[in-house]
Amino acid sequence: MGIFKQCSELIHQLSWRLINELAISRIMVFIKDVRLKQYDYGSSGYYFVTAVCNYRQNFFLNKENLVKTELLDLAQKIPGLSLDFYSVMPNHIHVIFILKECKLKLGEIVRRFKAKVSRSFKNNVWQPNYYEHVIRNEQALNRMREYILKNPEEEIIEFKQFYD
Repeated sequence: MGIFKQCSELIHQLSWRLINELAISRIMVFIKDVRLKQYDYGSSGYYFVTAVCNYRQNFFLNKENLVKTELLDLAQKIPGLSLDFYSVMPNHIHVIFILKECKLKLGEIVRRFKAKVSRSFKNNVWQPNYYEHVIRNEQALNRMREYILKNPEEEIIEFKQFYD
C-alpha cells in the first residue's frame, strides 16, 4: 500500500473520529441537568432514583434477580449506603437509597450500580444519566414507596403530589 493511500485512510479515520466526538458533545449539551445546583448529594438522607434502559428495551425481562443481586451487593460494599425500597421492572428500576455518613455522593453510587449491571449483562444497558429526587419528609417517603409498589409505568411523576 502506498504512502499516499495510507495517509488518505488515516485522514479519513481521524475525520470520522472528530465528527463523532463533535456529535456526542453536541448531544450532551441537550441533555437536561436536573440536579439541584447548590445541593450536596453526599448529604445523609433519602434519595429516590429511577434509571432507565437504553431505548426502553426490556433488558431485565426475566432477569430481574440479576439486577437485584447487583443492587444488594452494591449496598453491602459501600459503607454508609443502604436500601429503603426498590423495584426492578423489565426496562427500568426505581430505588430509594439511604445515605448515612456515606463517603460517596449519589452520582457515584448510581454510576457504580449501572456499571455493575452493564458488566453482568456484557452490554451497556442504560440510558445516559438518571432521574433523582431528594426526599424531604416522611409523608413523601411513604408516598414514593407506594408509587414504587404500584409502579404505574405510564404515569409521569409529579413530585408536588408527594408533598400535599
